Amino acid sequence: MSTLTSTFIEEHSLIDDAALAAALTRTAGRLALRMRAEGLETAQKTSVSDVVTQADTAAEQFVVEALAALRPEDGLLGEEGAAKESTSGRTWVIDPVDGTYNFSCGSDYFCSALALVEGEQVLASAVHRPALDTTWVADGSAASVNGAPLPPLESAPLESLALATYLHPRDMNNAAIRDTWLDAVNSAATVRMFGAGSIDLATVASGGVGGWLQHSVPAWDWLPGKALVEAACGRAEKITAGGVTWCVAGNPQLVADVLAKLESHV
Repeated sequence: MSTLTSTFIEEHSLIDDAALAAALTRTAGRLALRMRAEGLETAQKTSVSDVVTQADTAAEQFVVEALAALRPEDGLLGEEGAAKESTSGRTWVIDPVDGTYNFSCGSDYFCSALALVEGEQVLASAVHRPALDTTWVADGSAASVNGAPLPPLESAPLESLALATYLHPRDMNNAAIRDTWLDAVNSAATVRMFGAGSIDLATVASGGVGGWLQHSVPAWDWLPGKALVEAACGRAEKITAGGVTWCVAGNPQLVADVLAKLESHV
């Protein structure tokens, strides 16, 4: 166990779950940022844009070791392979570096994200963007950014707002997926594609982007931000259309508008 991890455990033994999630993501994100400054090697996973670095694995190892000490009965599920069965009924879902391709290219648009789940409920979540030292936290009933409460999201239609999204280039060759996606995004005021879903969703919860749409989203890219949006009085839904499952989040009216577009492809 590293000195970083042992010190973290000593200093965070008495905090609640939401505060722990925030502290873990801050420390993991800062670790990744520091490792990038020192130089990293990048390995390809499933495609040129799906990559992993030593910072991903080191940050996940830190989170796993800290949680094993501080929440020993909870389960673990991490993007980089962490897996542990829960004896408490609760599981921590870990994304040590979300937006790794951005991260590996020197972009600041990446984060660390965590969600604590019990069944279908997200009990607490946190997203930390280290380059801006910004941390979003949800405790199941309220959301905050850097300690300031997020105001409730106001309903507004898709046609008046930006929609953050992502579609892999290979999906443009799949007519069912492509046409489903186009039907939704063509109705937005404008479209943004940033490449880090948890930051996108945190920005939606903060009101900086109207909504978010992506298909085939793994739990670690969905649950931390989903909890933020819902705690900010937004809506987060899943729907199967065009042969894949889409995740949609935003203010209630925008989500209803996107779902209506997707439903025509069910």
